[in-house]
Amino acid sequence: MQAFANLVAKIDSFIWGWPLLILLLGTHIFLTIRLRFIQKYIGKAIKLSVTKDQFAEGDVSQFSALTTTLAATIGTGNIVGVATAVALGGPGAVLWTWLTDVFGIATKYAEALLSVKYRVKTKDGTMAGGPMYVLEYGMKQRWLGLLFAIFTSIAAFGIGNTVQANSIASMVYETFKVPVWITGIIMAILTAIVILGGIKSIAKVCDILVPFMAFFYVLGCLIILIMNYKTVPHTIELIFKTAFTGQAAVGGFAGSTIMLAMRYGVARGLFSNESGLGSAPIVAAAAQTRNPVRQALVSATGTFWDTVVVCAMTGLVLVNSGLWQQGLKGAALTKAAFSQIPTIGPIVLTVGLLTFVFSTILGWSYYGEKAIEYLFGKKAILPYRILWVIFVYIGSVWSLSFVWDLADLMNGLMAVPNLIALLALSGVIVSETKKYLWDDKLDEVCEEEAIKIEK
Repeated sequence: MQAFANLVAKIDSFIWGWPLLILLLGTHIFLTIRLRFIQKYIGKAIKLSVTKDQFAEGDVSQFSALTTTLAATIGTGNIVGVATAVALGGPGAVLWTWLTDVFGIATKYAEALLSVKYRVKTKDGTMAGGPMYVLEYGMKQRWLGLLFAIFTSIAAFGIGNTVQANSIASMVYETFKVPVWITGIIMAILTAIVILGGIKSIAKVCDILVPFMAFFYVLGCLIILIMNYKTVPHTIELIFKTAFTGQAAVGGFAGSTIMLAMRYGVARGLFSNESGLGSAPIVAAAAQTRNPVRQALVSATGTFWDTVVVCAMTGLVLVNSGLWQQGLKGAALTKAAFSQIPTIGPIVLTVGLLTFVFSTILGWSYYGEKAIEYLFGKKAILPYRILWVIFVYIGSVWSLSFVWDLADLMNGLMAVPNLIALLALSGVIVSETKKYLWDDKLDEVCEEEAIKIEK
């Protein structure tokens, strides 16, 4: 078993090495160019995200689809992941993370567009979509769709469930000395109450939880930065300067070259925003939207809020603290940076992580559910939800380093068939964008959706 675990860890390290990073970043840049820098429409996209589409078909509103996506995406990667990038790549890694996220907006837009265009309506009237349906109906490659669904269903139980529950239970124990089994029971009950109601129940909770947690965290970061306002200009200058010059060794900090800043900044950016992994478009397909482009724009704002805003704020707080020079890494650096500010810092970090992690459990439950439905049909949904709740408890009380490696590997493998679809169908993405956005017909209903609505 240990030998198998070591093999999985090695494969995981390879998959999340340069090959996947180059493929993901290359796709981000390629789609940005083909879509004429779609990022310039982010203002219009934000406006659409809070506008209900009256003449549309779907299971949840565009805003609900966005908050559910953000629930699954915003997590420990936004806080601890940025700390890892700063510790290993220096302050300049923050800028590379930010730039990667900006380019990732184009990929998030593209994958959501395809998922809405190729989504299907099931017998009970609900929507089903995502890369597996794009691969089957858009590319006519069902075997790739099956592979994606398998990878997603496995990754969900790890990265979206057990490891998240484990981090909550561990944090609550360290902070309040509450036994992990008690936290596990409470988490399992809360999760069951939400997910047994399906996507509409999940969306209702996310509509409330996500805006609160994002606002609370960003506000907390702003307060910390305001309290240290004198050093903020120097912090911003340091981030930009070291992104292109590297950082000399200071104290316990080993020193960073430009390549290290780029490597860790790009890697953390790609991992945290999930653009190109194929997870977010699964819930985008459930949105009430009159044409694929409207929801694609709304989905693109997810990357903007998730990383261009949240990760940027985290990066500023961490670099401003100066503690990255003392050899601290990951969670230790994050905890030390936020603890510098009495009362406010620890509260912001604790509440932020608790809400971020719990929302991830909710969002990923839907991703895994749709993957299981694709593989085994509707009959598998209820057993899956029950199993999901059970694993929330298991994750709380067990140490899961092996599960994390396996889930991380599956998460990376999800990206491969999804990126193949994005590149192969880039012509369709451009065509739909021209039809509705560039020709200024966003308020029109596509023929396919009109026919569905009439039926």
